[in-house]
Amino acid sequence: MSLSRLLPCSRVIFSGPILSSIRQLSTSTARSARFGGPGGTGSRFAEQFGLKGRTQTGPTLRERLLGPTTGKPFVYGTYALAGASVFGIGLLCYYGLGMSKGMSAMDRSAIWPEYVRSRLHHTYAYLAGSLALTAGAGMAAARSPTILSLMSGGGILAMIATMAVIIGTGMVVRSIPYENMVMKHGAWAVHCAAMGAVLAPLIFLGGPVMMRAAWYTAGIVGGLSATAMCAPSEKFLMMGGPLAMGLGVVFVANIGTFFLPPGSALGAGLASIVVYGGLILFSAFLLYDTQRLVKKAEMTPNSGYQTFYNEYGQPMQVASPRFDPINAQLSIYMDILNIFIRMVMILSGGNQRRK
Repeated sequence: MSLSRLLPCSRVIFSGPILSSIRQLSTSTARSARFGGPGGTGSRFAEQFGLKGRTQTGPTLRERLLGPTTGKPFVYGTYALAGASVFGIGLLCYYGLGMSKGMSAMDRSAIWPEYVRSRLHHTYAYLAGSLALTAGAGMAAARSPTILSLMSGGGILAMIATMAVIIGTGMVVRSIPYENMVMKHGAWAVHCAAMGAVLAPLIFLGGPVMMRAAWYTAGIVGGLSATAMCAPSEKFLMMGGPLAMGLGVVFVANIGTFFLPPGSALGAGLASIVVYGGLILFSAFLLYDTQRLVKKAEMTPNSGYQTFYNEYGQPMQVASPRFDPINAQLSIYMDILNIFIRMVMILSGGNQRRK
Protein backbone atom coordinates (compact mmCIF):
# COMPACT_ATOMS: atom_id res chain seq x y z
CA MET A 1 0.00 0.00 0.00
CA SER A 2 2.75 2.43 0.94
CA LEU A 3 4.53 2.26 -2.42
CA SER A 4 1.59 3.76 -4.31
CA ARG A 5 0.97 6.73 -2.04
CA LEU A 6 2.98 9.37 -3.90
CA LEU A 7 0.65 10.89 -6.51
CA PRO A 8 1.73 14.36 -7.68
CA CYS A 9 -1.25 16.59 -8.38
CA SER A 10 -0.53 17.30 -12.04
CA ARG A 11 -3.36 17.79 -14.50
CA VAL A 12 -4.07 18.31 -18.20
CA ILE A 13 -5.82 21.51 -19.29
CA PHE A 14 -8.26 20.87 -22.10
CA SER A 15 -9.29 23.62 -24.49
CA GLY A 16 -12.43 25.50 -23.55
CA PRO A 17 -13.96 25.74 -27.06
CA ILE A 18 -14.14 21.97 -27.38
CA LEU A 19 -16.08 21.63 -24.15
CA SER A 20 -18.43 24.50 -25.01
CA SER A 21 -19.07 23.01 -28.44
CA ILE A 22 -19.93 19.65 -26.86
CA ARG A 23 -22.34 21.34 -24.44
CA GLN A 24 -24.03 23.32 -27.23
CA LEU A 25 -24.32 20.24 -29.42
CA SER A 26 -25.81 18.07 -26.69
CA THR A 27 -28.25 20.79 -25.58
CA SER A 28 -29.48 21.56 -29.05
CA THR A 29 -29.85 17.87 -29.89
CA ALA A 30 -31.88 17.17 -26.76
CA ARG A 31 -34.18 20.11 -27.40
CA SER A 32 -34.74 19.13 -31.05
CA ALA A 33 -35.54 15.54 -30.08
CA ARG A 34 -38.02 16.60 -27.40
CA PHE A 35 -39.82 19.55 -29.05
CA GLY A 36 -39.07 19.04 -32.75
CA GLY A 37 -37.04 22.25 -32.92
CA PRO A 38 -38.41 25.75 -33.36
CA GLY A 39 -41.38 25.64 -35.71
CA GLY A 40 -41.26 21.83 -35.94
CA THR A 41 -43.93 19.22 -35.41
CA GLY A 42 -43.50 19.21 -31.67
CA SER A 43 -44.10 22.96 -31.47
CA ARG A 44 -47.19 22.85 -33.72
CA PHE A 45 -48.60 19.93 -31.71
CA ALA A 46 -48.18 21.87 -28.48
CA GLU A 47 -49.83 24.99 -29.97
CA GLN A 48 -52.79 22.99 -31.39
CA PHE A 49 -53.70 21.33 -28.09
CA GLY A 50 -52.73 24.25 -25.88
CA LEU A 51 -49.77 22.51 -24.30
CA LYS A 52 -46.68 24.35 -23.19
CA GLY A 53 -43.31 22.68 -23.41
CA ARG A 54 -41.07 22.67 -20.40
CA THR A 55 -38.47 25.37 -20.64
CA GLN A 56 -35.10 25.14 -18.96
CA THR A 57 -34.95 27.65 -16.14
CA GLY A 58 -31.31 27.13 -15.21
CA PRO A 59 -28.10 25.37 -16.16
CA THR A 60 -28.11 21.61 -16.36
CA LEU A 61 -26.11 19.40 -14.03
CA ARG A 62 -23.52 18.88 -16.75
CA GLU A 63 -23.17 22.61 -17.26
CA ARG A 64 -22.79 23.22 -13.55
CA LEU A 65 -20.12 20.53 -13.19
CA LEU A 66 -18.14 21.61 -16.25
CA GLY A 67 -18.78 25.32 -15.79
CA PRO A 68 -16.34 27.69 -14.12
CA THR A 69 -15.72 27.06 -10.45
CA THR A 70 -16.64 29.54 -7.75
CA GLY A 71 -13.74 28.45 -5.54
CA LYS A 72 -16.02 26.85 -2.94
CA PRO A 73 -14.35 23.38 -3.14
CA PHE A 74 -11.09 24.91 -1.91
CA VAL A 75 -12.93 26.85 0.80
CA TYR A 76 -14.60 23.64 1.98
CA GLY A 77 -11.22 21.90 1.87
CA THR A 78 -9.78 24.63 4.10
CA TYR A 79 -12.63 24.14 6.57
CA ALA A 80 -12.07 20.38 6.60
CA LEU A 81 -8.35 20.86 7.18
CA ALA A 82 -9.00 23.31 10.01
CA GLY A 83 -11.42 20.87 11.64
CA ALA A 84 -8.92 18.02 11.32
CA SER A 85 -6.20 20.22 12.84
CA VAL A 86 -8.36 21.08 15.84
CA PHE A 87 -9.25 17.40 16.25
CA GLY A 88 -5.58 16.40 16.07
CA ILE A 89 -4.56 18.98 18.68
CA GLY A 90 -7.36 17.71 20.90
CA LEU A 91 -6.09 14.14 20.55
CA LEU A 92 -2.56 15.24 21.40
CA CYS A 93 -3.74 17.03 24.53
CA TYR A 94 -6.03 14.16 25.55
CA TYR A 95 -3.46 11.41 25.16
CA GLY A 96 -0.51 13.55 26.20
CA LEU A 97 -2.11 14.35 29.55
CA GLY A 98 -2.66 10.64 30.19
CA MET A 99 -6.46 10.74 30.10
CA SER A 100 -6.78 7.47 28.18
CA LYS A 101 -7.09 4.17 30.02
CA GLY A 102 -4.94 2.00 27.75
CA MET A 103 -1.18 1.63 28.01
CA SER A 104 0.68 3.64 25.39
CA ALA A 105 4.04 3.05 23.77
CA MET A 106 5.44 5.82 25.95
CA ASP A 107 4.32 3.90 29.04
CA ARG A 108 5.81 0.63 27.80
CA SER A 109 9.11 2.25 26.84
CA ALA A 110 10.27 1.94 30.46
CA ILE A 111 10.23 -1.86 30.22
CA TRP A 112 11.46 -2.23 26.64
CA PRO A 113 14.47 -4.46 26.17
CA GLU A 114 17.51 -2.80 24.69
CA TYR A 115 17.02 -4.32 21.23
CA VAL A 116 13.61 -2.60 20.84
CA ARG A 117 15.17 0.78 21.60
CA SER A 118 17.99 0.03 19.16
CA ARG A 119 15.53 -0.91 16.42
CA LEU A 120 13.56 2.31 16.76
CA HIS A 121 16.77 4.35 16.93
CA HIS A 122 18.10 2.80 13.71
CA THR A 123 14.74 3.13 11.95
CA TYR A 124 14.44 6.86 12.59
CA ALA A 125 18.12 7.32 11.73
CA TYR A 126 17.43 5.75 8.33
CA LEU A 127 14.33 7.94 8.02
CA ALA A 128 16.43 11.06 8.53
CA GLY A 129 18.92 9.72 6.00
CA SER A 130 16.15 9.07 3.47
CA LEU A 131 14.89 12.64 3.76
CA ALA A 132 18.44 14.02 3.47
CA LEU A 133 19.18 11.90 0.39
CA THR A 134 15.88 12.94 -1.21
CA ALA A 135 16.55 16.64 -0.59
CA GLY A 136 20.07 16.39 -1.98
CA ALA A 137 18.94 14.44 -5.05
CA GLY A 138 16.12 16.92 -5.64
CA MET A 139 18.50 19.90 -5.57
CA ALA A 140 20.89 18.12 -7.92
CA ALA A 141 18.07 17.14 -10.31
CA ALA A 142 16.76 20.72 -10.33
CA ARG A 143 20.02 21.80 -11.97
CA SER A 144 19.57 19.37 -14.84
CA PRO A 145 17.32 20.72 -17.64
CA THR A 146 16.80 17.20 -18.98
CA ILE A 147 15.47 15.81 -15.71
CA LEU A 148 13.33 18.90 -15.11
CA SER A 149 11.72 18.72 -18.54
CA LEU A 150 11.09 15.01 -18.09
CA MET A 151 9.55 15.36 -14.60
CA SER A 152 7.48 18.48 -15.37
CA GLY A 153 6.12 17.27 -18.71
CA GLY A 154 2.76 16.30 -17.21
CA GLY A 155 0.21 13.98 -18.77
CA ILE A 156 -1.05 10.54 -17.92
CA LEU A 157 1.99 8.80 -19.44
CA ALA A 158 4.38 10.82 -17.29
CA MET A 159 2.38 9.88 -14.20
CA ILE A 160 2.43 6.18 -15.12
CA ALA A 161 6.19 6.30 -15.73
CA THR A 162 6.75 8.09 -12.42
CA MET A 163 4.68 5.54 -10.50
CA ALA A 164 6.51 2.69 -12.23
CA VAL A 165 9.89 4.09 -11.13
CA ILE A 166 8.72 4.73 -7.57
CA ILE A 167 7.03 1.36 -7.11
CA GLY A 168 9.81 -0.54 -8.91
CA THR A 169 12.66 0.91 -6.87
CA GLY A 170 10.67 0.49 -3.67
CA MET A 171 9.98 -3.17 -4.41
CA VAL A 172 13.67 -3.76 -5.05
CA VAL A 173 14.55 -2.20 -1.70
CA ARG A 174 12.02 -4.34 0.15
CA SER A 175 13.07 -7.56 -1.58
CA ILE A 176 16.75 -7.37 -0.61
CA PRO A 177 17.48 -8.75 2.88
CA TYR A 178 19.06 -6.39 5.36
CA GLU A 179 22.02 -8.74 5.84
CA ASN A 180 23.14 -7.94 2.28
CA MET A 181 24.39 -4.53 3.36
CA VAL A 182 25.91 -3.30 0.09
CA MET A 183 23.00 -4.18 -2.18
CA LYS A 184 20.43 -3.06 0.40
CA HIS A 185 21.95 0.37 0.94
CA GLY A 186 22.59 0.84 -2.76
CA ALA A 187 18.96 0.12 -3.64
CA TRP A 188 17.82 2.37 -0.79
CA ALA A 189 19.97 5.25 -2.11
CA VAL A 190 18.62 4.76 -5.65
CA HIS A 191 15.04 4.83 -4.37
CA CYS A 192 15.63 8.06 -2.46
CA ALA A 193 17.36 9.61 -5.48
CA ALA A 194 14.40 8.70 -7.69
CA MET A 195 12.04 10.35 -5.22
CA GLY A 196 14.23 13.45 -5.23
CA ALA A 197 14.07 13.61 -9.03
CA VAL A 198 10.27 13.36 -8.88
CA LEU A 199 10.12 16.30 -6.46
CA ALA A 200 12.62 18.41 -8.43
CA PRO A 201 9.96 20.50 -10.30
CA LEU A 202 8.82 21.91 -6.94
CA ILE A 203 11.92 24.11 -7.06
CA PHE A 204 10.05 26.40 -9.48
CA LEU A 205 7.74 27.45 -6.65
CA GLY A 206 10.56 29.24 -4.87
CA GLY A 207 12.75 28.77 -1.84
CA PRO A 208 10.56 30.63 0.71
CA VAL A 209 7.55 28.43 -0.08
CA MET A 210 9.67 25.29 0.20
CA MET A 211 11.14 26.35 3.53
CA ARG A 212 7.76 27.22 5.01
CA ALA A 213 6.34 23.92 3.79
CA ALA A 214 9.30 22.07 5.32
CA TRP A 215 8.80 23.74 8.71
CA TYR A 216 5.05 23.13 8.67
CA THR A 217 5.65 19.50 7.70
CA ALA A 218 8.12 19.09 10.55
CA GLY A 219 5.55 20.48 12.99
CA ILE A 220 2.81 18.18 11.68
CA VAL A 221 5.05 15.11 11.76
CA GLY A 222 6.29 15.90 15.27
CA GLY A 223 2.79 16.43 16.63
CA LEU A 224 1.35 13.32 15.01
CA SER A 225 4.29 11.17 16.11
CA ALA A 226 3.85 12.35 19.69
CA THR A 227 0.13 11.60 19.47
CA ALA A 228 0.79 8.08 18.20
CA MET A 229 3.32 7.42 20.98
CA CYS A 230 1.03 8.73 23.73
CA ALA A 231 -2.13 6.99 22.48
CA PRO A 232 -2.99 3.38 23.42
CA SER A 233 -0.72 1.03 21.52
CA GLU A 234 -3.34 -0.27 19.07
CA LYS A 235 -5.67 2.73 18.93
CA PHE A 236 -4.78 3.73 15.38
CA LEU A 237 -4.01 0.24 14.09
CA MET A 238 -7.76 -0.26 13.62
CA MET A 239 -7.81 2.36 10.84
CA GLY A 240 -6.23 0.17 8.14
CA GLY A 241 -9.47 -0.51 6.22
CA PRO A 242 -10.81 3.09 6.20
CA LEU A 243 -7.38 4.42 5.27
CA ALA A 244 -7.16 2.03 2.31
CA MET A 245 -10.57 3.19 1.07
CA GLY A 246 -9.56 6.82 1.52
CA LEU A 247 -6.40 6.18 -0.48
CA GLY A 248 -8.54 4.77 -3.28
CA VAL A 249 -10.72 7.90 -3.29
CA VAL A 250 -7.68 10.20 -3.48
CA PHE A 251 -6.15 8.04 -6.22
CA VAL A 252 -9.31 8.16 -8.36
CA ALA A 253 -9.62 11.93 -7.79
CA ASN A 254 -6.01 12.38 -8.89
CA ILE A 255 -6.70 10.43 -12.09
CA GLY A 256 -9.78 12.57 -12.71
CA THR A 257 -7.74 15.78 -12.62
CA PHE A 258 -6.03 14.64 -15.83
CA PHE A 259 -9.30 14.61 -17.75
CA LEU A 260 -11.20 17.59 -16.32
CA PRO A 261 -10.37 21.28 -16.68
CA PRO A 262 -8.87 22.60 -13.44
CA GLY A 263 -11.04 25.71 -13.68
CA SER A 264 -14.29 23.75 -13.83
CA ALA A 265 -16.43 23.07 -10.77
CA LEU A 266 -15.87 19.30 -10.91
CA GLY A 267 -12.16 19.64 -11.66
CA ALA A 268 -11.72 22.03 -8.73
CA GLY A 269 -13.59 19.62 -6.46
CA LEU A 270 -11.30 16.75 -7.43
CA ALA A 271 -8.22 18.92 -6.95
CA SER A 272 -9.48 19.90 -3.49
CA ILE A 273 -9.87 16.21 -2.60
CA VAL A 274 -6.32 15.48 -3.79
CA VAL A 275 -4.75 18.38 -1.89
CA TYR A 276 -6.78 18.89 1.30
CA GLY A 277 -8.24 15.40 1.54
CA GLY A 278 -4.83 13.92 0.79
CA LEU A 279 -3.21 15.98 3.54
CA ILE A 280 -5.74 14.74 6.08
CA LEU A 281 -5.44 11.16 4.79
CA PHE A 282 -1.66 10.96 4.96
CA SER A 283 -1.65 12.57 8.39
CA ALA A 284 -3.88 9.69 9.52
CA PHE A 285 -1.55 7.27 7.72
CA LEU A 286 1.33 8.69 9.78
CA LEU A 287 -0.50 7.83 13.00
CA TYR A 288 -1.17 4.32 11.70
CA ASP A 289 2.36 3.68 10.42
CA THR A 290 4.01 5.00 13.58
CA GLN A 291 2.09 2.61 15.80
CA ARG A 292 2.65 -0.22 13.34
CA LEU A 293 6.40 0.45 13.45
CA VAL A 294 6.47 0.33 17.26
CA LYS A 295 4.41 -2.86 17.26
CA LYS A 296 6.71 -4.49 14.74
CA ALA A 297 9.80 -3.50 16.71
CA GLU A 298 8.30 -5.07 19.82
CA MET A 299 6.95 -8.27 18.28
CA THR A 300 9.74 -9.31 15.90
CA PRO A 301 11.88 -11.98 17.64
CA ASN A 302 15.41 -10.87 18.39
CA SER A 303 16.94 -14.28 17.77
CA GLY A 304 15.53 -14.76 14.29
CA TYR A 305 13.55 -17.78 15.47
CA GLN A 306 10.03 -18.03 16.85
CA THR A 307 8.88 -20.84 19.12
CA PHE A 308 5.63 -22.71 18.41
CA TYR A 309 4.07 -25.75 20.04
CA ASN A 310 2.69 -28.65 18.01
CA GLU A 311 -0.38 -30.73 18.87
CA TYR A 312 1.70 -32.87 21.23
CA GLY A 313 2.89 -29.85 23.24
CA GLN A 314 6.44 -30.10 21.92
CA PRO A 315 8.25 -26.79 21.23
CA MET A 316 9.28 -26.11 17.64
CA GLN A 317 11.49 -23.29 16.45
CA VAL A 318 10.61 -21.68 13.12
CA ALA A 319 12.83 -19.16 11.40
CA SER A 320 11.26 -15.70 11.25
CA PRO A 321 12.42 -12.66 9.27
CA ARG A 322 14.67 -10.29 11.13
CA PHE A 323 13.74 -6.69 11.78
CA ASP A 324 14.69 -4.50 8.81
CA PRO A 325 14.98 -0.79 9.77
CA ILE A 326 15.18 0.36 6.13
CA ASN A 327 11.95 -1.38 5.19
CA ALA A 328 10.31 -0.29 8.45
CA GLN A 329 10.81 3.41 7.72
CA LEU A 330 9.62 3.41 4.09
CA SER A 331 5.93 3.87 4.92
CA ILE A 332 6.58 6.81 7.25
CA TYR A 333 8.96 8.25 4.66
CA MET A 334 6.23 8.20 2.01
CA ASP A 335 3.73 9.75 4.44
CA ILE A 336 6.10 12.64 5.15
CA LEU A 337 6.74 13.28 1.46
CA ASN A 338 3.02 13.32 0.70
CA ILE A 339 2.36 15.76 3.54
CA PHE A 340 5.21 18.00 2.31
CA ILE A 341 3.95 18.00 -1.29
CA ARG A 342 0.46 19.04 -0.24
CA MET A 343 1.77 21.74 2.07
CA VAL A 344 3.74 23.16 -0.86
CA MET A 345 0.58 23.13 -3.00
CA ILE A 346 -1.46 24.90 -0.34
CA LEU A 347 1.18 27.55 0.36
CA SER A 348 1.92 28.21 -3.30
CA GLY A 349 -1.81 28.51 -4.03
CA GLY A 350 -2.19 31.01 -1.20
CA ASN A 351 0.68 33.11 -2.52
CA GLN A 352 -0.81 33.18 -6.01
CA ARG A 353 -4.22 34.29 -4.66
CA ARG A 354 -2.58 37.12 -2.70
CA LYS A 355 -0.86 38.32 -5.87
